[in-house]
Amino acid sequence: MQGHVSPMLALVEVTRFREDDQAYHEYVQILVGRTIAAAERAGWRVTRLAAHDLGTDALLASTDGASAVVIMGGADIDPAQYGGTTGYRAEGQHFPEADRAQLAVARRAAERGTPLLGICRGHQIINVALGGTLVQDLGEHSAHRNEGVPVDESMTPHEVELDASSALAFRLGARHLQVQSAHHQSVGELGEGLRAVAWASDGTVEAIEHRTLPITGVQWHPEDPGTVDDQLGLLLGGLAREAERAAA
Repeated sequence: MQGHVSPMLALVEVTRFREDDQAYHEYVQILVGRTIAAAERAGWRVTRLAAHDLGTDALLASTDGASAVVIMGGADIDPAQYGGTTGYRAEGQHFPEADRAQLAVARRAAERGTPLLGICRGHQIINVALGGTLVQDLGEHSAHRNEGVPVDESMTPHEVELDASSALAFRLGARHLQVQSAHHQSVGELGEGLRAVAWASDGTVEAIEHRTLPITGVQWHPEDPGTVDDQLGLLLGGLAREAERAAA
């Protein structure tokens, strides 16, 4: 990156306040902290923002000058945003204002061509923002999340296969990865302009990217401490290169 002032990366989470679940709150701090540290190593000046706490207008204003955006993991997206229904198995808490705010940021990124990376929920936000749907539950015995365990044990390792022609495979330098995931939902019908570029062995879509815009989503958690290689650093480094191209 050039210049004396590092470009701004907007790191957007659901909320900074989780008084009702201290264990989950503490685990989120680890994941977010690791992402911030990796982004700073990649040359970013990171601004941490919470969608639920700020609301749509304030989040849009706070991210207006960002060179790139990362939308982090978190709660299930309100089914009303993608034509789904409530009452599904393992339904989690919803944050409708966070949904609206993050969806607005993702749509503006697409309109402007701002580089955008979505992680887990953020990956799903990208798909819903561009008109896609979600599979509401992968089932009690899916290989994508450990259930009935403490939150810091919910991640489960599994293999994903990447499309060799994808920008994501080029960025990560691999066609096969072991990843850490903890999700019970997944991308369903793809949003406009998106294509699936990674899959688990059960066919679950594990990554998406836009066909023409610098927008990528990964369903897994590259920021988890159990990740076996520098997936997060490679993703954030690629985001930096996309930001340089967008600014040129």
